[in-house]
Amino acid sequence: MKKTIRILVLCFFVLSFKTKNKEYTLIQDNKLKESIKRGKAVYKDMCATCHLPNGKGVAKVYPPLAKSDYLMEKREASIRAIKYGLSGKIVVNGFTYRGMMTNLGLYADEVADVMNYITNSWGNTNNKMITEKEVESVSK
Repeated sequence: MKKTIRILVLCFFVLSFKTKNKEYTLIQDNKLKESIKRGKAVYKDMCATCHLPNGKGVAKVYPPLAKSDYLMEKREASIRAIKYGLSGKIVVNGFTYRGMMTNLGLYADEVADVMNYITNSWGNTNNKMITEKEVESVSK
């Protein structure tokens, strides 16, 4: 009898843990979806002029964000570029760009939102949500 009770208690604990994790995942997914939605609006207003609505950029002038190795492999550098601007040489998908991106004057939450949008659009997939706190931790 005691063994049966122990097994039932253990099963209850395991099931409740799995349920909590699923709920956490759903909350995380909803937060990411909302961030992406807000980021799309920021992108349209602040980024699409240069990087184009499809994220493909302009060859030899504005680097692509679509399927961008730089964006996906250099997370902190990408956040820094949006947060502070960028000048100098960068290599994206094997091509060198030497342009300048000005500081757009975005708040940390807007930087996080636009990063979540661009890292989950046009063939990019990012399972780790970029947060306002992460953006705030990136310095020049």
